[in-house]
Amino acid sequence: MVLLDPVSAKALAASIAIAGGALATAWVQAAVGSSAIGVIAEKPEESSKLLVWMALPETLVIFSFVIAILLTLNFSL
Repeated sequence: MVLLDPVSAKALAASIAIAGGALATAWVQAAVGSSAIGVIAEKPEESSKLLVWMALPETLVIFSFVIAILLTLNFSL
């Protein structure tokens, strides 16, 4: 059994948090983006609403970045 020291464990947890958030964002934006392009092709006046839906998944990356910082800087909630 291999044990990690606390610094390595926190670095691994932070990298998993960021990688998970980035993969989830990419998956959601692929689905939302293809649907948004279809809607814009039929109704161009809806593009302003769809811009918000395209920006919304980016909050996943921001949240995962905040979690990684909290893990790295020894914050406890």
